[in-house]
Amino acid sequence: MTDAGADGNLYAAFEPVFRANAAKTLFRTEAGQQISYGTFAERVARMANALVALGVKPGDRVMAQIEKSVENVVLYLATLKAGAVFNPLNTAYTAAELDYFIGDADPAVIVISADRRAKLDPIAAKHKVTSVMTLEADGSGTLSDLAGQQSAVHATVVRSAQDLAALLYTSGTTGRSKGAMITHENLSSNARVLHAYWGFVPGDVLLHALPIFHVHGLFVALNTAFLNGSEIIWLAKFDAGTVMKLLPEATVIMGVPTFYTRLLGEAAFGPEACKKLRLVISGSAPLLAETHVEFKARTGLEILERYGMTEAGMITSNPYHEGQRVAGTVGYALPGVSVRVATKEGQILPQGEVGVLEVKGPNVFSGYWRNPEKTQEEFRPDGYFITGDLSTIGPDGRVTIVGRAKDLIITGGFNVYPKEIEEELNQLPGVVESAVVGVPHSDFGEAVIAVLAVAKVGDVGAEADIIKHLGERLAKFKLPKRVFVATELPRNAMGKVQKAELRSQYAKIFAG
Repeated sequence: MTDAGADGNLYAAFEPVFRANAAKTLFRTEAGQQISYGTFAERVARMANALVALGVKPGDRVMAQIEKSVENVVLYLATLKAGAVFNPLNTAYTAAELDYFIGDADPAVIVISADRRAKLDPIAAKHKVTSVMTLEADGSGTLSDLAGQQSAVHATVVRSAQDLAALLYTSGTTGRSKGAMITHENLSSNARVLHAYWGFVPGDVLLHALPIFHVHGLFVALNTAFLNGSEIIWLAKFDAGTVMKLLPEATVIMGVPTFYTRLLGEAAFGPEACKKLRLVISGSAPLLAETHVEFKARTGLEILERYGMTEAGMITSNPYHEGQRVAGTVGYALPGVSVRVATKEGQILPQGEVGVLEVKGPNVFSGYWRNPEKTQEEFRPDGYFITGDLSTIGPDGRVTIVGRAKDLIITGGFNVYPKEIEEELNQLPGVVESAVVGVPHSDFGEAVIAVLAVAKVGDVGAEADIIKHLGERLAKFKLPKRVFVATELPRNAMGKVQKAELRSQYAKIFAG
């Protein structure tokens, strides 16, 4: 592993590794294509020169809403190499959502797939974005065409460790996403710590089936693999059959709990599929203790659960080398990271008491983009970031997440805040009020459902029509799996909707 070079640019930490492993395979696709570290580095340099040719300057945002591909990763690293700020967006976001992101991030370049261009061009023009380029899942597009015309020589732009490397939007309780400003130091410190803590060694092969528009798939998986000089088995998405076929060649897999429940649903899944695996990581959503136990019984391997978030990368992890991996817990604060539990008002609580987890360390982001008020609100005066997750810390420092503040729903590894969906539902004819909650789901961990209060039954459209309408306004992962109608919502004495009661009432709708 190599530390950052003379400057703080994360890409400067990767360059010596890429040179040392130039002849080795970096990416191997499910179709059998192999791309070496040397070839990949040349493509990054050409892409960096293409961005410069488009007028991208250090500190500019490069927004990307494109499908998972090797060329997408080339764009990520080229953006860092050119000193710019990478701004990946979930491919499920609609044009209405993109309008907000573009207006807020003020990107110099937007990279999309060609089929989105008709809807995006007017929005880009509205926000005076002059460069809209295309990049497809197969690596073709106007941006790759431009990159192909560039030199394979590019001097990595010197950046401070505190300069921004990425801008990632995270859901907000008000219905407006906030841009988390992630620095080069945030990424490099987290990657170095995870590389050591999870025991990466020469010869490790990572199976990558995660999306790459969020922290887990983009930063945690890729950055640790790059530092290690690992080969990456590259899958466009998770498919249990494909993973079963390729998993025997991997030593490391990172996934969300859904990956492991689906693998356990395969009758043939067992020790043979995991014969080379040494590390099975789960995150982005709570892992059920039953899944942990069944996975060990079927394979002999213990899943390593960790905890992190957009604003802080990885915060805690169950141990790899020494100590127990306890089902239902997220382990210990990573080296260099400090955690504590406090009341909403900031009073630090003793061990064993439930409170909101707070975190401090080089992994913690520098604040919310163009939102100093929200930044100040979410940080304590001594620099601790308030995660909003209800937790306990045991006598030995082990962290357990016991709930989530602010009604956050995590479905299939994606964060969903109810208010954004409720605002859309409340505009529908006949809806007096709505409440959106998460309920248990065997595959997704939690499923989004909505309960509509109406003056009388029949005042609103059919369930399928409501969901279809929402699909034109919201990303697919935010859509309710079910919509229920009631004449009123349960309330407490203060008139507040009792979402806990709704969760209890509908808790078993996906059972069986």
